[in-house]
Order: sequence, then C-alpha cells, then structure tokens
Amino acid sequence: MNMTNNLPSPKSTKKQPQVGRGYARRGGHTTGRGTKGQKSRSGYSRPRPGFEGGQMPLSRRLPKLKGFSRAFKTANAKHINLQLSELATTFGSAEVGVEELFAAGFINNLSKKISVKVLYDQDIDSKLKLTGIAVSSKARAAIEKAGGSVA
Repeated sequence: MNMTNNLPSPKSTKKQPQVGRGYARRGGHTTGRGTKGQKSRSGYSRPRPGFEGGQMPLSRRLPKLKGFSRAFKTANAKHINLQLSELATTFGSAEVGVEELFAAGFINNLSKKISVKVLYDQDIDSKLKLTGIAVSSKARAAIEKAGGSVA
C-alpha cells in the first residue's frame, strides 16, 4: 500500500470553483463579490455571532439571572402518586410492574425520569404483587396484610 492507493473515491470531493482569472473565465473582474465595501476586500471574514458592530450587544445589555443552572435538569421529572385502591381494582391479584402501569394508562411513558409511588388510601382484599415500584409504609403493610408482596 502506498499514498496513491489512499485517494478519496471519485465524486466524493467537490472541486472549489476557480474565479478571478480573467473576464472570459467564470467570475472575472470582481469574482462575484460585488464592487465596493468591506465584504469585497481580501481578508474579510464574518464577525462572530452576537457581534453588533461595536454597539453593546444584547447579551451584555440584559440583566442576568442569579444562581446557576444544572446541566441535566430534573425539572422535567414527573412524580406520580398512585392510590392503592385504584391498583387493586384495576389489576386484582396480578403482578404489577412499571410496564403494566404503562399498558394500563397510569403513566404515559417509560422514561427513567418518572418516579412512581403507591400510597395508602384504604385496605384491599386482592393479593397484589408489586415489583420495581416505590411503596409507602402504610401501603406496604396493607398489601402484606391482604397476602400480597412488594419487591
């Protein structure tokens, strides 16, 4: 293998147009830059984003908010509290996990930003088996009293 084998494939690189090589050639004389002004001169490059020609830029004129912002915000995290009696009437004695709650419509997506907790509201008769769901202490006692389990 040598350098001639290491060329890019044909048509993968586009040739830059050659301008400013006489009137007969493409882009002769002013080479498509127009006549006068800073943009027509050599060495011109666009100013950085936010530059307003020396005027105090908007980002520096406006007041700043105090504090700091987290890179990964937890503001979008949802905390869903479910009533124990609702789960008992919906699922009966079935095994319930996050996927089953999603299928039943209790939660709208399976994101890791959603935390689900089962809260006690009344005693139940069905033997619920909860897996991977947070449960309050009173709800845990009610489930275990009915013969269910919490994992």
